[in-house]
Amino acid sequence: MAQALATPLAPSLSLLCNTTSRNPKSLSYSVSFPISTSPKFHGLTIKCARVGGVEIPNNKRVQYSLQYIHGIGRTNARQILCDLGMENKITKDLSEEELITLRDEVSKYMIEGDLRRFNALAIRRLKEIQCYRGVRHIQGLPCRGQRTKNNCRTLKGKKVSIAGKKKAPR
Repeated sequence: MAQALATPLAPSLSLLCNTTSRNPKSLSYSVSFPISTSPKFHGLTIKCARVGGVEIPNNKRVQYSLQYIHGIGRTNARQILCDLGMENKITKDLSEEELITLRDEVSKYMIEGDLRRFNALAIRRLKEIQCYRGVRHIQGLPCRGQRTKNNCRTLKGKKVSIAGKKKAPR
C-alpha cells in the first residue's frame, strides 16, 4: 500500500514522499524533486538587434530604428539602406546576414561615443581660445545669433526674479 504526500514548496517544486513497504511499521521514504524545464512563453520572442552598440527597436522599420543611434538621422538612415540595396522592412524580420551587413555599413559612420567625444573636444577648443562662440558656451548663452531678451530659456535656465526691482509706471 503506497501513500503519496505532495506538498508544494515553491511554484516549481514539490516534495513527494512514498512509502514503498507493505509493512506499515517499517517506513522507507524517498524524496524526489521534479526537474522543471525553463518556462516557455508562446508568442513572445525576446530578440534585440544590436547595431552600433545600441539596441534598436524590433517592431519598427529599419529606417526608423536606425535613427535611435546617436549620429544617424533620416538622411543617413536612407543612405545606408540605399548603399546596401536593402528594403525597408521591420527590424525583427531581418536575417542574420542582413544584420551583419547592416552593422558593417553603420560602423563606417562616426556614431555614439566617438561623435560625442569629437563634439566635446571641438567645444573645449573654442572655450580655450576664447573666441566669441567659446565665450558664449562658457556663459551658457546661445552662440548662433539668437536674441536673448525674451527667449533662450533652454540655455539660460529657469527665470529668476530680482528682489527690489519694480515695474516702471506708465
